[in-house]
Amino acid sequence: MQRVLSILFISTSFAFSAVDFESQVQPILVDHCLKCHRKDNKKSDYKLDTRIDAIGDDIIIPGNPAKSLFIELVNLDDDDDEVMPPSKEERMTVEEKKILSDWVKEGAVWPENIVLKMPAPIDFKRDIEPILGKLSAEEREKLKLWIKSGASWPSTGNTEELKRVERIHANILKGSKEKTQEQMAHYSSTAPASKATYHMVAVPGGSFKMGSPESEAKRKLYEGPQKKVKIAPFWIGKFEVSWDEYETFMIDGGRRNKDGSKKFPDAGDTDVDLISRPTKPYVEMTFGMGKKGFPAISMTQHAALQYCKWLSAQTGHFYRLPTEAEWEYACRAGTDTIYSFGDDPKELHAYGWFIDNADFTYQQIGKKKANPWGIHDMHGNVAEWTLDILSSNGYDKNATDNPLASGRELYPRVVRGGSWNDFSDGLRSAARMGSMKSWKQQDPQLPKSIWYHTDAQWLGFRIVRPLEIPSPEEMQRIWNMGIDHDTLE
Repeated sequence: MQRVLSILFISTSFAFSAVDFESQVQPILVDHCLKCHRKDNKKSDYKLDTRIDAIGDDIIIPGNPAKSLFIELVNLDDDDDEVMPPSKEERMTVEEKKILSDWVKEGAVWPENIVLKMPAPIDFKRDIEPILGKLSAEEREKLKLWIKSGASWPSTGNTEELKRVERIHANILKGSKEKTQEQMAHYSSTAPASKATYHMVAVPGGSFKMGSPESEAKRKLYEGPQKKVKIAPFWIGKFEVSWDEYETFMIDGGRRNKDGSKKFPDAGDTDVDLISRPTKPYVEMTFGMGKKGFPAISMTQHAALQYCKWLSAQTGHFYRLPTEAEWEYACRAGTDTIYSFGDDPKELHAYGWFIDNADFTYQQIGKKKANPWGIHDMHGNVAEWTLDILSSNGYDKNATDNPLASGRELYPRVVRGGSWNDFSDGLRSAARMGSMKSWKQQDPQLPKSIWYHTDAQWLGFRIVRPLEIPSPEEMQRIWNMGIDHDTLE
């Protein structure tokens, strides 16, 4: 009786809680827990249909998340056998876990009239067909293509992460002076956290022929069909991102959860501090090949994108990886030859590091000649991440406006430029390569890390800043493109 009165007292004390059960907590419980923990399911003795069911046996202790087994289980590491929910696809985000913890701390307020129920299954004829009937043929076709490409629904919830991105976006709008291509110029900047200087080349908008002609030697089928593509103006890194720039992001001295969130956040943490960053690597990530002035290597596409987000939060400019079309446009620099300097592979020694001259290791950035637009190491040294997904069928000939291949598959994502470990044909302007799971083969973690490609010691990236600033939702979508949403690998 005393326990019941205590619970009622705590619930009443927190009647004016900051966390709203109906709009914030209920959707999390329904999406992540109710599938197994409901009265008509025999998989578990613990039920979550009502507050009376949910609170008991120390599973949820109102006012005390630290002693609540429910909060402890959802906060376990992903590789723990007892983590809840057990399915990777149903795991909660950091923001959702915090909402639940705050809710319990505030007394686990749960209105008596709310009973959790599983959503009714969607019936195509009953639920979808009437909606489709209101759309035009063109709208239905767009919907069909979106579903085929993976149907990734944008995040619209007012989560802590989106709030953070909205603040970064507001700062970018305030700090971006250039509104037109004519105002663009090359520039150098220093990241406050790393004290490293990086250099950006202004690239004018225009059109070019993307891909390789069928007559090009060593051409792969997925380098075509060759097509004319329109590109909007942007800036691109003069050099590949170096360890000088990247290492501070990769190793921040703090403890990180596997998803990169800070393990012990502090009240004084800034948005930069709270951006997801890599867990500590198990090995020395230069693999003895050199650090100062050398390109950073072996990061996943997700790690490269989170670096872009981290840099954006510090500098007031929106950075991301290039689209594949932007990368090739910048590499060709107005040329239509096999390489940006011509067709003769013998001249490659002056412009790029590859298997014939690199001594089986990467080299310091910027030591070879630049292409006609002043960009270095587009041919060789380390291969470079782009945003796109590689299709074995080649390019979509109808996508001609800075196309970005859509979809949810994490492999294969497109890598460009070739590396110190490739022959000359791998360094052609049109050459493409797809990422593979085997690039994590020696990673000792189970599940494999979302941050490191231990077996891709020839893989790096360079950054892009588009002139046009996207919405906060689009920025968040782009920065999260490197996550495998199907397996959360």
